[in-house]
Amino acid sequence: MEDVTDSSFRALCREFGADMTYTEFVNSDALIRNAQKSFSKLTISPDEHPIGAQIYGNLPDAMAQSAVIAAEQNPDLVDINFGCPVRKIAGRGAGSGMMRNVPLMVEITKRVVEAVNLPVTVKTRLGWDEDSKNIEEIAERLQDVGIAALTIHGRTRAQMYKGEADWTLIGKVKNNPSINIPIIGNGDIVSAERARLMLDRYGVDALMIGRATFGRPWIFREIKHYLATGELLPAPSVEERVTTARRHLALSVAAKGEKVGVLEMRRHLNCYFKGFTEFKDIRIKLVTLPTVEELEPLFDEILERYSDFDATVLPPFSVYDTK
Repeated sequence: MEDVTDSSFRALCREFGADMTYTEFVNSDALIRNAQKSFSKLTISPDEHPIGAQIYGNLPDAMAQSAVIAAEQNPDLVDINFGCPVRKIAGRGAGSGMMRNVPLMVEITKRVVEAVNLPVTVKTRLGWDEDSKNIEEIAERLQDVGIAALTIHGRTRAQMYKGEADWTLIGKVKNNPSINIPIIGNGDIVSAERARLMLDRYGVDALMIGRATFGRPWIFREIKHYLATGELLPAPSVEERVTTARRHLALSVAAKGEKVGVLEMRRHLNCYFKGFTEFKDIRIKLVTLPTVEELEPLFDEILERYSDFDATVLPPFSVYDTK
């Protein structure tokens, strides 16, 4: 979720009902070298709580030091990312690459727990590949060194984001009598019905939603309403999508300035209108125009062109490309 879960997107997710958010993950090596870009990702505003500051790395000293720096930004917890499958991260032994070196994973976690006076949580995967699904062992060992909760993504590193997430091992960890910390399930929570099914079938304590939020911060509202009432909310209208995209753009620009704020919004602007027919000409402009002044008329054009378009009956989210 790097370059996605910045302060502007987190604000929208909270407004739509997210109970907790996380910062973008930060490279521990860069953080202890005081790299400004990395440090800025940990900026937390007073109205963001509860929030977790997420760090990653493969060196115990650097991870412990970066945890201290992260804790100084006043998050509610420090989260260690042992789940990122991207080659440049996992290939050098960080993120999900740590699953091939469980003793080092445990040592890093122990050092981070000892370094800060905040709860420490971990996010990871089922294992490195199909032949090494070691999450049950990992869960017990990380619990033993003091983590406060564990988030498990239901894929191996080798799967990246392909195929369907396998929640059976997440359920086994949750129902292991030796495990007494909260277990948070992650992977393919793309709808309110899916959220209900995973909670009921596997008994996890909470759900974490990642890629399914792209262009859909209202997924939290949909899930919470369904869990409370059993009623499915209609998908947002064209008008609400435009209003949300405009607000997101304004928040991004306010936080980062126009040049960077517009540039980093491009991945989001495209997603807000996934499934719209004959949209290519507008989509190209959404991801190329460099100023708010040029983008604003596009929103009006969308409202006018799609005044009769029923966005509440778009195809299921699972058909979308979320890469």
